[in-house]
Amino acid sequence: MKSRIAVVGSINMDMVAKSGRLPLPGETLMGEGFAMTPGGKGANQAVAAARLGADVAFVGRLGTRHYAAELLGAFDVEGVSHAALVRDPAALPGIAVIMLASQGGENAIVVIPGSNAELTPADIHAGGAAIEAAAVVVAQLEVPQPAICTAFELARAAGRTTLLNAAPALPLLPGLLALCDWLVVNEREAMLISGAADAPASCELLRGRVARGVVVTVGGAGLLLGDASGVRRIEAPRVTAVDTVGAGDTFVGGFATGLAEGRDALAAARFGQAAAAIAVSRSGVQTAMPRRAEADAALAAGV
Repeated sequence: MKSRIAVVGSINMDMVAKSGRLPLPGETLMGEGFAMTPGGKGANQAVAAARLGADVAFVGRLGTRHYAAELLGAFDVEGVSHAALVRDPAALPGIAVIMLASQGGENAIVVIPGSNAELTPADIHAGGAAIEAAAVVVAQLEVPQPAICTAFELARAAGRTTLLNAAPALPLLPGLLALCDWLVVNEREAMLISGAADAPASCELLRGRVARGVVVTVGGAGLLLGDASGVRRIEAPRVTAVDTVGAGDTFVGGFATGLAEGRDALAAARFGQAAAAIAVSRSGVQTAMPRRAEADAALAAGV
């Protein structure tokens, strides 16, 4: 039986411009290509988990003035349920403008939140059945934090596991961390939330502020896993990065899937790492995310 995950988050149309390198401030570069693809941290994590074998429901708000058919169609292709997604005919969806360097895969992103910024606690209650039916409820910070708090309160009341990917880096509402079983952040986000000067110190501080533990990703150096047993470093698989956009979302989808399947935190983190390693070796975001068989093979091979 598939594990069940509910993702509360953003859904965007990504507009990706590719050039040899990222432009400097005030500089104009000639590009190598342009594409429009479905994205948003919430949608990316939902697709990642679905491709990795989870039964995924998406809870959010979608402006339908433009691109709605494409965005919903992408969910349909991947088998992500959008029955709990509120449609807003007066609003635009979120838009992400992404600059991608073909040399090294670095990126710079500007997000215009659109309808994602209008997600309300009432919208969350409307999708409450999807949250209460999930083993793991995942959220990010591209939607308003009061909505996330409501989702996690419903999840906690139903005995479900909550996972916050505190990205992008923003101050957190008082009380949000107390509703988190798991926190996943990168090094910069960890330092913002903890006030510590580096990733290890941040991980040590944050592991005591959530119910089960924290993962701090540190790029090519791997990640730090902090839980009741202390802080451990897990090395990253060695791969050649082609496109790093969406790597963090792929990891979160894999980590959540592992937790929902009953894996311990270390095994779930390694599963997420294996999935992310495959994703960064390919171009694209959702299209680069691996299927379950690929991630299982990579994990078994120690990639």
